[in-house]
Amino acid sequence: MAGTARSAANAAEKRRLILDAAVRVFASQGFHACRVSDIADEAGVAYGLVYHYFRSKDQVLDTLFLERWDVMLEAIREVDARDLAARRKLEAIAAFIVDSYRHDPDLMKVIIVEVTRAANSFGQTHIEKINEAYNLIAAVVAKAQDAGEFRSDISPQFAAMAFYGAIEQVLTGWIFATLPQAAGDYDEAKRLIVETICSGLDR
Repeated sequence: MAGTARSAANAAEKRRLILDAAVRVFASQGFHACRVSDIADEAGVAYGLVYHYFRSKDQVLDTLFLERWDVMLEAIREVDARDLAARRKLEAIAAFIVDSYRHDPDLMKVIIVEVTRAANSFGQTHIEKINEAYNLIAAVVAKAQDAGEFRSDISPQFAAMAFYGAIEQVLTGWIFATLPQAAGDYDEAKRLIVETICSGLDR
């Protein structure tokens, strides 16, 4: 039993090593420009080991996206379950996403550039998963409208897309170095995103 547990732990460690290496390679070279051998070299493993855990480079990217996106979806659900005003909930969601970029910019770059903003098969493949985030944020807005916190003449879905789109655009600005990234800029971005969107929603 102990040997089996060690073997499983070793396999999980190798798989994580490959995924972490893929993040660095995708972020620096771009998904389409790199090869599986580049990931193997970055991870310091044999070329064939990557294929032992993943069928293809595409599956590596899918795995990275789904892991991170599911964490974000759970965070949004957890925030919405709190007894908070809608503006506070949107602040918490914005903070989670901005802090995710702050703590792991390479991974967020890969997700944004290669999946959520990609006009290719990845964006289309995961459109339902991407829309799940919009729907969760829209539910926050809709409940606030029902409670009289937000004006009711703006579609919750439109408000959610504007809110997430604003966050993603700020992250894109950081990715391509068109926005400043000093320590205080992250907190200021959280505040301004929520202020910009909620000012349009407030009654």
